[in-house]
Amino acid sequence: MTIVDTASATLTGGPSLPQERRLVTAIPGPESRRRMERKTQAVAAGVGTTIPVFAAAAGGGVLVDVDGNSLIDFGSGIAVTGVGNAAPRVVEAVQAQVAQFTHTCFTVAPYDSYVEVAEALNRLTPGDHAKRSALFNSGAEAVENAVKIARHYTGKQAVVAFDHAYHGRTNLTMALTAKNQPYKSGFGPFASEIYRAPLSYPLRDGGLSGAEAARRAILHIEKQVGAENLAAIIIEPIQGEGGFIVPADGFLPALADWAAANGVVFIADEVQTGFARTGAMFASEHFGIVPDLVVTAKGIAGGLPLSAVTGRAEIMDAPQVGGLGGTYGGNPLACVAALATIETYEQEGLVERARQIGRILFEKLGALRDADARVAEVRGFGAMVAIELVHPVTGEPDAALTSRVAAAAHAAGVVLLTCGTYGNVIRFLPPLSMPDHLLVEGLDIVADALASIGTVTA
Repeated sequence: MTIVDTASATLTGGPSLPQERRLVTAIPGPESRRRMERKTQAVAAGVGTTIPVFAAAAGGGVLVDVDGNSLIDFGSGIAVTGVGNAAPRVVEAVQAQVAQFTHTCFTVAPYDSYVEVAEALNRLTPGDHAKRSALFNSGAEAVENAVKIARHYTGKQAVVAFDHAYHGRTNLTMALTAKNQPYKSGFGPFASEIYRAPLSYPLRDGGLSGAEAARRAILHIEKQVGAENLAAIIIEPIQGEGGFIVPADGFLPALADWAAANGVVFIADEVQTGFARTGAMFASEHFGIVPDLVVTAKGIAGGLPLSAVTGRAEIMDAPQVGGLGGTYGGNPLACVAALATIETYEQEGLVERARQIGRILFEKLGALRDADARVAEVRGFGAMVAIELVHPVTGEPDAALTSRVAAAAHAAGVVLLTCGTYGNVIRFLPPLSMPDHLLVEGLDIVADALASIGTVTA
């Protein structure tokens, strides 16, 4: 299957960009440095950047900056551009829609594309039960609405999230998020009736099986919260910002079964894992679970802001008319982009492409793990894979090493993201449009960066 056209083209973005790493200046180049100075004077200091280059074009597997450097993109805008930047179907759909109308507010004057996105989500998400969907703007907004819906349906208030979780930056979602820096520090007080349970983290929880980890979590919930008070549990099937943590087999099904038996809504936050990213349309499929509610965003609309809550009809229909919505939720430009994005996933075989990328990632990163004791684990599914870096003797998380590897990769022309509660995880989120040669080259650069730093022995 041909994923990208590697023929050269003008810098208009999309898959026609030359699929090559090309450095014509240091990273960052002089023009990016100039614009970063301007950014410092205009943009709030709390809005940071991972790599200090300004984008001029992107497509396939590359990001081209304003200095003419072409960087290998292992970030996809944090798992957003799964179909690639400026994907042809998305561009065409948005251009056509913007000429028709840009906004009416769906709750004022509805339009077909919103309904069509809801129908697609009802079809694609796990389970064959009757479903409904509601559209919003961001992952955090969708998470908040999922909690609202669960509370309204159950008549209960408490919500349980898990260790290492990330669910957003709004007040309620900060309460659900586990990591203090940079997400929560100084922003409290947070929303009430939020509780936390232990996750299955196979590398760091003493060898517990999935069933044992689930029993530990359920006992914690029952003793500290009580099922009679609990509206919902919310969990990322594979954690994102928390470190791409993959729970042990059996953990998620046990939680889902317990929730069903106790009248608790099981919410799967698939904001980062959804839409082919893991080699399945949704990560829940890898674990054999059918959530009551599924939260989606990021990969849903090819880069345009859109999110959704999809779930069992009786739960989704519980709130009163007017209880759900928002001025921009399900904007028509984002909706047609989502329809084009979903068509691209399905018509271009991108679920299978994610599996192909995963095989390359595990092969290359597995060899790195076998050769270097600082790589404690390679984990993930499909095109959502991470390595956890540790001190080779003590096994303690090594955030400093992780930062140095990322900085070296950036300097060599690779957009690379870190994550993890302890700041010691490097994550790989290439666009599914990335050709193999760029994927391999980028992985070799990361391996060289790690090797160049040297091995600490004491």
